[in-house]
Amino acid sequence: MNQETQSASFDGDNLYREENFTDRTVGSIRRMTPVTKDGAEDSSRSVIYVGQTQVMTQVGALPLTFEIEADSLEAAIAGFSAGAQQAFEETMKELDEMRREQASSIVVPGGGGGAGGVPGGGLPGGGKIQI
Repeated sequence: MNQETQSASFDGDNLYREENFTDRTVGSIRRMTPVTKDGAEDSSRSVIYVGQTQVMTQVGALPLTFEIEADSLEAAIAGFSAGAQQAFEETMKELDEMRREQASSIVVPGGGGGAGGVPGGGLPGGGKIQI
């Protein structure tokens, strides 16, 4: 058992009972009902609805998981599409940002690694192309 596992403790004050609902085509909605340590519903906390779906991209299926602001299953169903669209847009922005960061990383053979991810990084002999 590693050190992280040994120090992990289950939070008995933050328990939820999960129920899954699916239309078997587009996705699923998880209703997470807060419960007390004895399993009784905890009315002092709100029920959480979480949508799950996947969209096909050029590189394959992209799973999306998103919280749906709703106070009932019916409202969660109505808000599923908008939540999925927002999650998709946010995910695509994150992927574009990762692509930009990756594209701006210039790898120079024999560059000495640089400091802080900057080729050469102000180090002697760094950042020069060696043939």
